[in-house]
Amino acid sequence: MKFTERIKAARRAFREKSADTVSLEQLLSAFGISQELNGPALSEATYFACMKVLSESIGKLPFRVLQQTPRDGVMPLMDHKWWPALFTAPNRYMTATVFWTFMEFCRNHYGNAYAYIDTGDARDPHPPQLWPLDPRAVTVYYDNARKLANQPDVYYRYSGPEGFEVYGSEEVLHFKSHLTLDGLVGISVREQLAESIQGQIKAQKLVNKLYDNGMTAKAVLQYTGSLNDANVAELIARIGEYANNSSTGKVVPIPVGFSLTPLNLKLADSQFFEIRSATALQIAAAFGVKPSQVGDYTKSSYASSEAQQLSFLVDTLLYIVKGYGEELTNKLISKDEEKHGVRIKAQTSVLLRADQQTQIDTFSKAVNNFIMTPNEAREELDRPHVEGGDKLLGNGASIPIDAVGNQYKN
Repeated sequence: MKFTERIKAARRAFREKSADTVSLEQLLSAFGISQELNGPALSEATYFACMKVLSESIGKLPFRVLQQTPRDGVMPLMDHKWWPALFTAPNRYMTATVFWTFMEFCRNHYGNAYAYIDTGDARDPHPPQLWPLDPRAVTVYYDNARKLANQPDVYYRYSGPEGFEVYGSEEVLHFKSHLTLDGLVGISVREQLAESIQGQIKAQKLVNKLYDNGMTAKAVLQYTGSLNDANVAELIARIGEYANNSSTGKVVPIPVGFSLTPLNLKLADSQFFEIRSATALQIAAAFGVKPSQVGDYTKSSYASSEAQQLSFLVDTLLYIVKGYGEELTNKLISKDEEKHGVRIKAQTSVLLRADQQTQIDTFSKAVNNFIMTPNEAREELDRPHVEGGDKLLGNGASIPIDAVGNQYKN
């Protein structure tokens, strides 16, 4: 059963029930999307912060269909069939921001993000759509034995709630993480840094346990004489009940002749916070996230924050968005369109929004130096076009090099 047919079957099943009995879990299950996307790793603060920064950064970027020609330069193709799906809503249940945020989350958390390319058919004509697939339900195969086709190809086996489907490489968008051992599937940062992330989780659990115990670790119970094992267990259990009972306050009653000596754990003496901070920075570095973006401002200042944002774009995001653009162009743009300069690219300039004064100065220089027309500058400022604003303007003293001296001729 095709993906679109499965959606229709799910709709028919939902119509048979009342609206009160259809839950979000049932809806997601019908699409083969599991809600169990979180796990122990996401409970670690640094890991969660890195995932949030990267996912929201990609979610901010508008993906556009562009065409570059020698005559017209780069022009947006707003009438292209894939423009609405990429720019506004990839499918009728998700906006572009939610979709691309989810894709980046899966790409980082699972190492791979998949989306089914739904172009419709004669029985079900509709605008092109993109449907996310649960990465844990997708298996990638390389048919080097040519059992499915005359030439080797990559196939995706998707195990849904009603069985499985096999899609060809041209039917699925596949976004991989930065590390792949075979070029077919990616390896997540969570798998690469499993020990470091688990160490951070255990460190947080230790702090939580210390809070529960009143910042006190184990204690030594001293007494004179001998007790059998059963009496020792009973004594420890009773004292533990008093120690953990908030109604007794800080007083723990013990028998005469016994003394209780707490063994206080000094986190500063064990360099606990220094080690934990170093591990957090290692996790952030593996994601390519800057320390200031995960709350570490020890070596950051306001003056360097803008430089760090630019460095984040150049060192981290450009590689990611380049991969997105190449996969989208390869799967959604026909070869004939590619020959005519059609590409899909993300508009990264939205991440470098400066203050209003800087924007005005930048666009003024661009207009005065024949780089932008006034209307193009006004578009960047979300202002309407004006009559006569489509002509390039500039300083009259600027002339072509081959025309130097002509102004002195009679």
